[in-house]
Amino acid sequence: METDDFPPPAGAVRHPEPGLRRVLAPNPSPMTGAGTNSYILGQGRVAVIDPGPDRPDHLDALLAALTPGESVSHIIVTHAHRDHSPAARPLSRRTGAPVLAFGDAGAGRSPLMAQLAAEGLGRGGEGIDSDFAPDIRLDQDATIEGAGWRLTVHWTPGHFGNHICLQWGDRVFSGDHVMGWASTLISPPDGDLAAYMRGLDHLAAIAPARLYPGHGAPVNDPPARLAELTRHRHERARAIRAALDATPATVEEIAARVYTDTPPELHAAAARNVLAHLIDLWQHGQAAPDRPLQPGTRFRRA
Repeated sequence: METDDFPPPAGAVRHPEPGLRRVLAPNPSPMTGAGTNSYILGQGRVAVIDPGPDRPDHLDALLAALTPGESVSHIIVTHAHRDHSPAARPLSRRTGAPVLAFGDAGAGRSPLMAQLAAEGLGRGGEGIDSDFAPDIRLDQDATIEGAGWRLTVHWTPGHFGNHICLQWGDRVFSGDHVMGWASTLISPPDGDLAAYMRGLDHLAAIAPARLYPGHGAPVNDPPARLAELTRHRHERARAIRAALDATPATVEEIAARVYTDTPPELHAAAARNVLAHLIDLWQHGQAAPDRPLQPGTRFRRA
């Protein structure tokens, strides 16, 4: 593995290890960190994982990262957020490669989240690529093979219903399910805390040696990071229960009590994470809403 100067300049090609290239998209933000990591796997006939936002400069950088004579055989999308999937279709038009994903932007919701969406629970504005649809739908445990590489699909909803992680030997491309620089946004009805926690357990059982996330530097101690994220969510749930013990409150009021050190630009995301925890507590009989879930719904301790 080469010395990784993360974050590199946007558009620069880095080689984290033999057979793998990474190109950073020019879309930094409080939610994306330095930007989206697009990965090029293999040599000769390569796969592109998470082609990123629909920006001509990033598309040009991905194609420039190929060596003369190389071509793209697969375009694989971990999930249908606008910082990961929109460049898939333009890249497909330029290369002729099919787009592969677990499904379209509505795929993978649990029955509960589908019910909440049908009852009017709105999304949080976190950038859904609503028009996304793959050419080839991937199922849990599906394998994708190319010239000298093989990936196994692990369906890991939680951050998003159609989210997948991709196992490459003892490495895993973890999308937004696990990152080293930040915890994951879980925004119902597309985000699902119960599914997210199951996904953490599933990745721990795989026992990868390294994670390549959708944002941020590689995670070189996956067991420690997975344990840390699990502990973080349990601590957050305890804090939310304690806030409800004090008095019934809205999602925004609880977020203000619990996320006391969060910068203002992340308050909306914090509230969506609180909502995810409250729905999970509700399903476990530990919290209850005073009416159907909408902005202003108050929760009490059950």
